[in-house]
Amino acid sequence: MNLQEYASYDGIGLAELVKSKEVTPQELKELALEGIKKVNPSINAVVSVLEEQADKAIEKVDENAPFAGVPFLIKELVLHAEGVPHSMGSRIGEKTVIPVDSELMARFRRAGLILAGTTTTPEFGYNAATEAVIYGATRNPWNLNHSPGGSSGGSAAAVASGIVPIAHANDGGGSIRIPASCSGLVGLKPTRGRVPAGPFNSEPLNGIAIEFAVTRTIRDTAVLLDQVAGPDLGSYSKLEVTHAPYGQLIKETVRPLKIAWTTETNSGAFVDPECIEAVHKTVQVLKELGHEVVEARPKYEQASFTKATVDIWTANIYQMIKGAAAGTSKAVSPDYIEAAIWKCYEYGGQLKAADLLEAIHTNAVVSRQVAGFFEDYDILLSPTIGTLPAKIGELNANNPNISAVEWTEQIFTYAPFTNLFNATGQPSISLPLAESKSGLPIGLQMTGKFADELTLLQLGRQLEEAMPWKDRQPAVHVSEQPQPAV
Repeated sequence: MNLQEYASYDGIGLAELVKSKEVTPQELKELALEGIKKVNPSINAVVSVLEEQADKAIEKVDENAPFAGVPFLIKELVLHAEGVPHSMGSRIGEKTVIPVDSELMARFRRAGLILAGTTTTPEFGYNAATEAVIYGATRNPWNLNHSPGGSSGGSAAAVASGIVPIAHANDGGGSIRIPASCSGLVGLKPTRGRVPAGPFNSEPLNGIAIEFAVTRTIRDTAVLLDQVAGPDLGSYSKLEVTHAPYGQLIKETVRPLKIAWTTETNSGAFVDPECIEAVHKTVQVLKELGHEVVEARPKYEQASFTKATVDIWTANIYQMIKGAAAGTSKAVSPDYIEAAIWKCYEYGGQLKAADLLEAIHTNAVVSRQVAGFFEDYDILLSPTIGTLPAKIGELNANNPNISAVEWTEQIFTYAPFTNLFNATGQPSISLPLAESKSGLPIGLQMTGKFADELTLLQLGRQLEEAMPWKDRQPAVHVSEQPQPAV
């Protein structure tokens, strides 16, 4: 098998080759490392290569596991993997190495995935681009002058370029869906509580963040969700599960749905005409597939919701920086923190407990308002972000002339459709359904009722067949000649 063949398969496809003895996990690992060597100088997505750990994991892999022997990367944020660097995208967290797996990492391993390296993240994940000072800018494989999105931009760039078919990602305001949109991938944010965060995190970002992955196919997303879903020991809640695995149920034809669609933002943020056109074209396809499609959107009080977002994020950044400093014995200092993130740290440190409680209450009010909207609709369709992927440097977290509030508003002006569903906890997916005239991916976001990932995945599978995306390939790809770094 060569790199071109390797990169043509999704995760399930590679695992099937392992099961049939057509390829070994060791060969797949070598191909992933060859891919890193070939394209990472251009995209700057992979931080650490973990060849020795991968070799040890291959010795123990269960070849009956659904992703047996499939190379895998994890983002250096939140998820804990034994013996693996975890800088959180910050100079203050540099050289942190995690001593033990989190529950989710253990489930990734049991699924057969072979951890081969770590990927970049913006500092503490608080950016819609991935350009941390500690790593430098991560670049979009479709066009190196653009960002692959954030905060899971390193993982997205690695999957889009063919290094691995699946990579870990997490989402506290769009950080799975934004890079999936920018990089031409499938990015599911599961329902709050669907995927375990313990034992080291209870409810990340006070319940607005969740862990999962970016992939190239719906079936990889569905089967991976089967492998990692469910509460961990001591979890606050337990969600209902489907009567059969997602990987099996996505093969069933989705029932006719009532789908709302919008290209308008609650905040009044600008939406690019090409993103609007992509929604209109998808609406037409949905009608042809037999769904009822209605222009409508949920409405809520924007100013209080924005303040809640600022307060929850900055309070948590304050705590994350304090924790990172304690782990590395570094002084909490702007010498180690990017300028806008330092402003967030200062803002968060001035908040009172009552401020955080009020922010959580605001999100609960918004959740109930939005839940009422979804009484009438199965799905809400919108652009994932409001524009085409940002150019490198447009979302600069090291800007000293921006406040914590301004920084938050800048992020969610760029990505005005994603953050709402972190607050409500609903499942939301970005699908690579369109492309700009300049060849950049345009993702469309579909959001379902609380705990109803199944409808999203079944509709995603239907659209994957009606509007195929799997064979699209960016300019920087393991099967192509390497592009010079910009």
